Amino acid sequence: MTKLNFLQPIENWLALYFGKKAPAMPKNIKEFIVKYGPYFSLVLLIFAFPVMLAALGISTLLTPFAIFVGLGFSVLSTLIAILTFVLQVLALPGLFKRTQKAWYFCFYASLLTALNNLITFNLGSLIINGLIAWYVLFQIKSYYKN
Repeated sequence: MTKLNFLQPIENWLALYFGKKAPAMPKNIKEFIVKYGPYFSLVLLIFAFPVMLAALGISTLLTPFAIFVGLGFSVLSTLIAILTFVLQVLALPGLFKRTQKAWYFCFYASLLTALNNLITFNLGSLIINGLIAWYVLFQIKSYYKN
């Protein structure tokens, strides 16, 4: 599983604006991100793991009451966050090996994060995090091969 074909138009549009039309990132910065990014990701995933476990526990506890108190979006948001976490964990070995599959896992995680920000009406994070994530992802995409 590398590419999801139904997301191809979104990928093409983002690649056009963040990979081709955006100012190119200096090569030394790209190489730094590709070389040390997996280590930063590993550290962040280690710190995020207890938070994900807590979120899963709270979400599970509140799910039966979601109908009564309107927590549907909260539960959905938690599930999206957990799925994003799983995609980032799946991407980690490939990030060290610089595989295209790992890049796609990161790309899908960024799309899920954007969706989560949209669902929770966190528009500031949607715009700022989306712009930064997609700029970096499409600037370093050429470093990730099959």
